[in-house]
Amino acid sequence: MLNEFWQSSGLAYRVIVFSAMAALAIGLVLTIIGANIGNSGVMWTGMPFLGLGMLLHVIGIGVRGRAVSRRLKDAHAKQSQTGSN
Repeated sequence: MLNEFWQSSGLAYRVIVFSAMAALAIGLVLTIIGANIGNSGVMWTGMPFLGLGMLLHVIGIGVRGRAVSRRLKDAHAKQSQTGSN
C-alpha cells in the first residue's frame, strides 16, 4: 500500500512538488545566467525563487508525512476492527 507513494499521493502533494521543482529551476537558471553575464540584478532576482523552491519542498515533506501517518493510522484501525470480530 505505501510502497508506491507517488501513485497514491494526493493532488496537493503533487502540485507542491512540481511547484517546488519549477521554482528551483527558474532560480537556478536566473542565477547562473546572471553570474555568467556579470549582471548581479538578474543573479539576485533568482535567489527568491531558490528560497521559494526550498520552502515548498519542506512543505511537501510535511504534507507527505501527514498523509503517510494518516494512512498508517487508518490501516491500523481497520486491522484492529477485523481482528476483534
